[in-house]
Amino acid sequence: MSDIEIIDLTPDNIADYGVCGYKDVRKHLELRNKINWFNRYYPKGLRIKVLFSGSAGYQGMLEYIPGKYAHRPVDADGYMFIHCIFVGFRNEFKGKGYASTLINACIADAKLADMDGVAVVTRKGPFMANKEIFVKQGFIVTDTAAPDFEMLGLKFHLNAPDPKFKQNLAKNVEKYPYGLTVLRSAQCPYTEKNVATIMETAKNKYGLNARLVDLKEAADVQESPCAFGTFCIVYNGEVISHHPISNKRFENIMNKMKK
Repeated sequence: MSDIEIIDLTPDNIADYGVCGYKDVRKHLELRNKINWFNRYYPKGLRIKVLFSGSAGYQGMLEYIPGKYAHRPVDADGYMFIHCIFVGFRNEFKGKGYASTLINACIADAKLADMDGVAVVTRKGPFMANKEIFVKQGFIVTDTAAPDFEMLGLKFHLNAPDPKFKQNLAKNVEKYPYGLTVLRSAQCPYTEKNVATIMETAKNKYGLNARLVDLKEAADVQESPCAFGTFCIVYNGEVISHHPISNKRFENIMNKMKK
């Protein structure tokens, strides 16, 4: 489509375009939190590229940051790390090669910064990109994490270490042996939605006083017990959700565990 352009978000214009479908700063706490987070990490190399249509508006984005500051439990120092990518609120913008265009822009930035390569965590299902789009760009699987996460890397320097998941993922679950704990980071705006309702349901329906842990820094997220990093629910030492969920989904999980 001729009216498509890629726009680099900055602290000066991010409120004008919004993020991940959230557009109204006054209405959406999720967006305000995301903007505050973006402004903190922008000087450290965080970048968001928006796929924008003059006729249809915001239709996709790619977010990446130097691996040292990745909001995933990964060892990816020296790599540009992709947090998330999506294309096409409308179907007519899917399958047009826009995702590859965004990834190529990230690769170009990583080369300009003389990094070792580009890394990303993938997974089939919600909230994360499937690996196929990256495999087409030459990425290969360099590590895996339970239950079905994969780390992919595109190396510029063959002698560089592979990007990997933190080796203490399972150990980190042991920090939350009792009760219900919800961990989240403002990196993903969807970590705000449903959390208050889930915690209320936990108390009123299951008699659980849930603990909410807001992960403020990259180092905190990198000690997460879940490969998704920016959201996790742990119950009695077991990860019961690896990504944001609805209150109904939370009830379904708890009802199965209570049987």
